[in-house]
Amino acid sequence: MRFLRLIAVNLLCASVAAGQQQWPVTSTVNEPTIAGRPVQLDAQGKLLPWPMAGDTGFSYSSHFLTQWTILWDQYNRQRLDYFYCCFDFDRTTYEMFPELHWVNSTGYLRAMMQGFVERLYPYTGDPRALEMLENFMDYELENGLTPESYSWAGVPYPSANPGARRYSGWSQHGGEDYVEPHVVGEDGYAYLRLYEMTGNTKYLREAIRCAEMLAKHFNPGDEKNSPWPFRCFARDGSIEGARGMSPYTANVVEPIMLFDELMRIGQGDVESYKRVREGAWAWLMKYPMTNNVWVGYFEDVGPGMENMNQVIPLELARYVLLHPEKDSDWREHSRKLIDWVKTTPKWPKYIVHGATVTTEQGNGKEFCCNLPNQCCESHTARLAAADAFYYAKTSDVAYKDAAFRSYNWVTYFQGLPGAAHAPYTDQWWFTDEFTDGPRRLMDAFWAVPEWAPEEESHLLGGISPVTKISYGAGSVVYSTFDADASEVLRLDFTPEFVTVNGKLLPKRADLTQAGYTFDEKTHVMRVRHEGARDVAIQGTGGSTPVRVVTFDDPHVAAGTVLDGFYPSAPIGWSDSQWQIAVPAGKFGTFHLALKDQNSDSANIWFSVGQIFAGIDIYNGGSSDAVVNISSPETRMVSVALKPGELRRVRTGWRDASSVVNFRFLHGEALHFDNLAWIHQ
Repeated sequence: MRFLRLIAVNLLCASVAAGQQQWPVTSTVNEPTIAGRPVQLDAQGKLLPWPMAGDTGFSYSSHFLTQWTILWDQYNRQRLDYFYCCFDFDRTTYEMFPELHWVNSTGYLRAMMQGFVERLYPYTGDPRALEMLENFMDYELENGLTPESYSWAGVPYPSANPGARRYSGWSQHGGEDYVEPHVVGEDGYAYLRLYEMTGNTKYLREAIRCAEMLAKHFNPGDEKNSPWPFRCFARDGSIEGARGMSPYTANVVEPIMLFDELMRIGQGDVESYKRVREGAWAWLMKYPMTNNVWVGYFEDVGPGMENMNQVIPLELARYVLLHPEKDSDWREHSRKLIDWVKTTPKWPKYIVHGATVTTEQGNGKEFCCNLPNQCCESHTARLAAADAFYYAKTSDVAYKDAAFRSYNWVTYFQGLPGAAHAPYTDQWWFTDEFTDGPRRLMDAFWAVPEWAPEEESHLLGGISPVTKISYGAGSVVYSTFDADASEVLRLDFTPEFVTVNGKLLPKRADLTQAGYTFDEKTHVMRVRHEGARDVAIQGTGGSTPVRVVTFDDPHVAAGTVLDGFYPSAPIGWSDSQWQIAVPAGKFGTFHLALKDQNSDSANIWFSVGQIFAGIDIYNGGSSDAVVNISSPETRMVSVALKPGELRRVRTGWRDASSVVNFRFLHGEALHFDNLAWIHQ
């Protein structure tokens, strides 16, 4: 069990919890590396992001795009429609493989993945994200629902036994065939949002079924009994007969979110949902919001009222900050929840070069989940997101700075850092690394849009799901599920006009009514539209969106020499000049390197002329390096890189090339990734 198995590790860590005595609530751990990567600091000794210290937009987007690259690779390469809970990877070959001896997947994985894709799709416009999410959710619908004859009928099981492809719970809890009602709410909300993104009514039906079962089994609760049990048998709803069942979880905000959204769009038994929602909220305010008993989230933790966690209070804080109309005391409540996580003695917190880092859970004597700077970034990303949204709502810059430093710490874990690992072993929690953490890092751009890349156009956030989106030079065109909605974007161009359903939307000083605002300095744009779902933004300037070769899709083994087309035509490689390299330096995934490191030249070619837009280059050597990039059809671009420097190179070329030539000076330790090109 995630929490209990950590006790053995923590007993060895005398500097942290000698003899299981209480540790300092907050301690300073200014280590020279994070996840094995050298820290990057500003003039005040405060932590800057990785891998590009001077570019927040690059570093933050690199994090979640890298995690998406790995997620997509694993889905395609292993066809794990269900995914395992935990993975590990070989520290030499960097090949990933599932952990077959731990609980298989988790119920909240699909909800976290949905949350990630809901942000990722509008940011990238990549329809593959929706494809993967739908396949994943479809698998759960086919293999993970309780029987129709059960008291808890047709709702998701929370997990499966190790290696099992069908779900029925995890027998280590003392029995199978159980549900976790808070996960029913969390999953139900994910199904509902996926319906809103895709229009597929099978996801709506499952969301309604989840809400029906939650309404059916609701009880008012008391100090020791929550409105729904943490874990109960699916057949009859009982909690007797197994050591893993429990009557209490503070995590009722997930069912509340499901009820809220169904009521908002008028689906299901709205009157019933309203009554249950009001009862659940009243219990939440009377008990955990007052006594701070934030217990009952993780799938691998048994009953108990002592082992607190940070997930529930921080997700509740995020909820009230995004929906202040639901809580008249949103400011006080959100601040209280954030501050409780930062100050509770139930588990240790760390200050790492000015960044606040939180672990996962604890009871005041043992904690999860590892030593500082080894794991687990998803929890600190959640804390940073709450800080960032609090700043967005209140303009309190102290919370903005706290979010910035914590997010910076998170970025050091992107990709596959060989010196980082998840709790108590080298294995990785797939949920944490590739769904939960990235979705909360994406909150950074929604809350503080000036952190987003300034030379790209992206839709960064909004309450209403985006159903379709496309990017062009000086253009963003998108549609939302709701006709009345607001979005925030950062553009690389200046908008000249905005239309909604073909009608002009006025530019305004604020958004007290429908219109848009645009900050000329930051290029942050906010849009409010009413009675219209289709938004088109047109302007001058801006770059043409590029296609990117990540050298992970399709995956080939490290050391593979590229000859012929990769990933497919029209990009060609010849003369065995290039090879695939494992994560190294400031690249967290597979990338490109010279086969002969002493070579002073190499090239790529196009079977049909295309525009070579650029590439990321990292100098892992001890000398300054120079790279000259040229083509017979256009001008040369020259780039100088200091030792340890990473640079995103953009050629600015507008003409198609037949071949792209690289010449190197001191290029023996150069690495390349994210080859960008424009289709002609």
